[in-house]
Amino acid sequence: MILALRALGVGDLATGVPALRGLRRAFPDEPLALAAPAWLTPLIVLIGGVTRVVPVNGLDQPVDWPVRPRIAVNLHGRGPESHRLLRTAAPGELWAFEADGGPQWNDEEHEVARWCRLLRHHGVPADPSDLGLATPEAEVPAGVTIIHPGAKSPSRRWPVGRYAAVARHFAADGHRVLVTGSAAERGLALRVASLAGLGAAAVPATGLAELAALVARARLVVSGDTGVAHLASAYRTPSVTLFGPMSPARWGPPQRPWHRPIWHGTRSEPGDAPGPEVHPALLAIEVGEVLAAADVVSGCSFRT
Repeated sequence: MILALRALGVGDLATGVPALRGLRRAFPDEPLALAAPAWLTPLIVLIGGVTRVVPVNGLDQPVDWPVRPRIAVNLHGRGPESHRLLRTAAPGELWAFEADGGPQWNDEEHEVARWCRLLRHHGVPADPSDLGLATPEAEVPAGVTIIHPGAKSPSRRWPVGRYAAVARHFAADGHRVLVTGSAAERGLALRVASLAGLGAAAVPATGLAELAALVARARLVVSGDTGVAHLASAYRTPSVTLFGPMSPARWGPPQRPWHRPIWHGTRSEPGDAPGPEVHPALLAIEVGEVLAAADVVSGCSFRT
């Protein structure tokens, strides 16, 4: 068995897809297990080739490993906690940064390229552009414009009023606008919809599969630096992504004309913890700039 660890969120999973595909191609006859949070399973099945999900709830919790893996691949981080967790599976080999002869970590490297480089170090090719996901068979409307105001950290959340202003412009130009968010972000999404004059009907309750299907069939996605932006990259959906504490050079979309990252500022130094307030680089982004970027990626004309 080949075991990979990627015990993080939606965007983290999406950026690990090329490496997982590389492992699948390199070891076509062996089971490929992915250690990840169980709630990500609806997205993991869209990657293809992952034969088993091993539930992981944090790096400090014991894991019920299915069998001893021949190779364990750390697609989570540079350690040491993630290294220690994988070693409890007693793998024949550990592929990881800065451990067991692995390559050196580069903090400035794009997340997708990082994991592909780890595999190449061990003789396994991986294509950084291989980001696509299968589209779930969920009944969702097609052609909607998605506004996704949430983000894990408050420092990566653009102000509610500005998201609402963007949504209001889209709706006035004939878009069907939906405001999405997790269950924990529903209150935030409802505030955006209310300020935009859209009402609660514009805030659908979606699981991961439904959200992925919405993004796959969407007209446009506007969000911060969060998982939905990576889904837009996976489905080649036109997108505008607003960056704050982290540079798009590390987490941004592929360089395609239909994806537009917006960022004003210098990335926080390694080790700096983002504060609870919106990052200044994110606050520097104005509504008109987002509308202009949306005009570029989608070919639509938005009133300013």
